[in-house]
Amino acid sequence: MHLPRRGLLASAALLAMPRLARSQAAEAPPIVFVHGNGDHAALWLTTLWRFESNGFARDRLLALNLPDPLARDDDTVPQPGRSGSAEQTQRVAEAVAALRARTGAARVALIGNSRGGNPIRDFVVHQDGSEQVSHAILCGTPNRGVYDWPEFRNREFNRTGPFFSRMNGGPSDVVPGTRFLTLRSEWNDVYAQPRAIWSATPDRPTGTDVDGPELRGATNLVLGALDHREVAYHWRAFREQFRFIAGREPERIAPLPEARPALSGLVTQTRPAPTNRPLAEAEVEVFRTDPATGARIGEALHRRTTGADGAWGPVAVAPDWTLEIVVTAPGHTTTHFYRGPFPRSSDIVHLRPARALTPAEREAGGCVVLLQRPRGYFGIPRDIVLLDGRQPPELRPGVAVTATATLRLPAAESGRAVVGICNEERVVARAWPASEGRISVAELTG
Repeated sequence: MHLPRRGLLASAALLAMPRLARSQAAEAPPIVFVHGNGDHAALWLTTLWRFESNGFARDRLLALNLPDPLARDDDTVPQPGRSGSAEQTQRVAEAVAALRARTGAARVALIGNSRGGNPIRDFVVHQDGSEQVSHAILCGTPNRGVYDWPEFRNREFNRTGPFFSRMNGGPSDVVPGTRFLTLRSEWNDVYAQPRAIWSATPDRPTGTDVDGPELRGATNLVLGALDHREVAYHWRAFREQFRFIAGREPERIAPLPEARPALSGLVTQTRPAPTNRPLAEAEVEVFRTDPATGARIGEALHRRTTGADGAWGPVAVAPDWTLEIVVTAPGHTTTHFYRGPFPRSSDIVHLRPARALTPAEREAGGCVVLLQRPRGYFGIPRDIVLLDGRQPPELRPGVAVTATATLRLPAAESGRAVVGICNEERVVARAWPASEGRISVAELTG
């Protein structure tokens, strides 16, 4: 199959934009995006598309894929598969230097979600990074910590621990020369709550509150009922990010489709812990699907076994195709990802095999289908969430606390279509037998 050149696609998309928008975007600083705890660069997918669709050149946008995204149990003690706060800050500093060198820009802008804001603030305020950074945007970052519990004092997220004691010890949370913006939820951020609703002790006081993400000396904006991830990845958050950096309103909110998007990314490890380190010897197959039934249309569009770098692409698609992406890797669950259309190209379509099946799920001989929303949580009654025609029973009213809903079906229903809906987005998956070590994932884009 002939694969279009990425540069030609980007050029064609830019030609469709007003000349003024292109010139203004070229004058704005390049941007580094930093994901949160346990996450990966792919969460910035739609945000990158929106910046590109408003004139930002793709090579001036860098979404970090931090190798070990989970924080340590003790920030001062090395732990396999996890990272400390100092390492995260160092990686942000390296990314800033790399993007400045690549673009020739004197300064860059930084945008972080949740834990991703910690190294941004540390680098700019405490590591003399302000001369290299024009704008810093922290989205849902727990700047006053998540809790103040003495038994976890050395954890990065402890309000009274060494990390936040250093970060919050001065008269201001920011420094002159870098403009700071925080985006937070009015009440719906699970990690900015007076009680630990996210924990096994949901009534325990945390020592923080809903205004914990705000910074003294910054511009602090409240984005209504958006949740912990949406304050970074929602289109409403994009609008604030864009106009804070570009100094004007965006020309468009929805991504501008390309004629023939090219997709690629990495397969990364799930075991023994989710990381962003590449997974070798993983077979990836990509199929076009019927948007109404999830059934495959024709043979595989693409098939590749990953090498040491974990790369699985590229594959060319149409901007209105729905897809099934199958990942089969030694020691991991075979995962059938069902995705809606990709209107634009991306090299951060990263794939993590799904969680391990429980012994009970395997022995039951049925099917497991997950509905996942990586860029937001499910909030009831704020959101309409339906999986196979009904609201998942594990979703309770109140603060949005989870991005995954689970459906278990009997073995006799293997192969049938399962519809996942969140508000106006609809993804159709097919059920696969758990007895074969398979899980279906209906992954939402919005």
